[in-house]
Amino acid sequence: MKLALITDAWHPQVNGVVTTLHELVQALGPLGVAVTVVHPGLFKNRSCPGYAGIDLAIRPYKALAVMLDSLQPEAVHIATEGPLGWAARRHCLKKGWKFTTAFHTKFPEILKAALHVPLFVGYALFRHFHRPSAGVMVPTQGVLNMLKGRGFRALQPWTHGVDLDLFKHHAEPLDLPELQGHARPYALFVGRVSYEKNIDAFLDLKLPGTRIVCGVGPLEAQLKARYPGVVWMGVLPRQQLARVYAAADVFVFPSRNETFGLVMLEAMACGTPVAAYPVDGPLQVLGDAHGQTHGGALSEDLSAAVQQCQAVPRLQARERAQAFAWPKTVELFVSYLVPVDGSGG
Repeated sequence: MKLALITDAWHPQVNGVVTTLHELVQALGPLGVAVTVVHPGLFKNRSCPGYAGIDLAIRPYKALAVMLDSLQPEAVHIATEGPLGWAARRHCLKKGWKFTTAFHTKFPEILKAALHVPLFVGYALFRHFHRPSAGVMVPTQGVLNMLKGRGFRALQPWTHGVDLDLFKHHAEPLDLPELQGHARPYALFVGRVSYEKNIDAFLDLKLPGTRIVCGVGPLEAQLKARYPGVVWMGVLPRQQLARVYAAADVFVFPSRNETFGLVMLEAMACGTPVAAYPVDGPLQVLGDAHGQTHGGALSEDLSAAVQQCQAVPRLQARERAQAFAWPKTVELFVSYLVPVDGSGG
């Protein structure tokens, strides 16, 4: 199968969407799916205003149309709702091609936080974007239910996976040379230092030991100035990041607006328990159908969740991550794809 994967999020961006799509592409090849990734680096692009580190294609429609017509894909998946996503949607509708989409990020919440755009306006725009899709892949049941309540249709439950070979289990936290001299316990945050991550809730915690941040983003400079006692490690290569996860005593996930939260799985795969709020994302990653929590702790009091993580065995965190291995994720993705001509679906 020839698949065109259109995404506004791709390397060198560093975020959960890029990681998920990269791992997906790697896993599709052995299944006989030849993937062409259409990303901003193939077009004239510029940095997203107010969101450094995110490059967006500039007026990509004509070049993208030529690219897709030349490729003649058997299936099209539009992963994001940025300029490339809108251009691909337009061309598919013009050609009469069927296509699938995904809802990876709660951008209406980001638009509200960054630009004060009302939520109902953002969700109306995104509902319009996804309306022609033959299937909207959604990473958790909680987000699916929310979108259904907002009038979205053709929703398909899709989970994400974690690389269990890269993120190896460690029965005890690693001691890293770069963290020597910093007092334990280590509380770690990994992610974009940006509006939607609610990172202040982590940085404001009165915790013993050391708080560590891995990531960059538009709030980085001002937060570094406000929190000089925090260890700021920036963006790390994946191998080194895995070792930092494994060195942490607890991983703190303060976001309330995630569709999933892949970094939680990466931390747990290394054996590091996760402290988070009981909201979409953490509820699906840590919780089960019986209301039990595995691999970490959930509480509206984030400090209490961090304390509860002290009693969570590192092996339990690893075992929880193992439930999100890649084979199921890829199998679901392929099952949701539709031929561009609508045959067989």
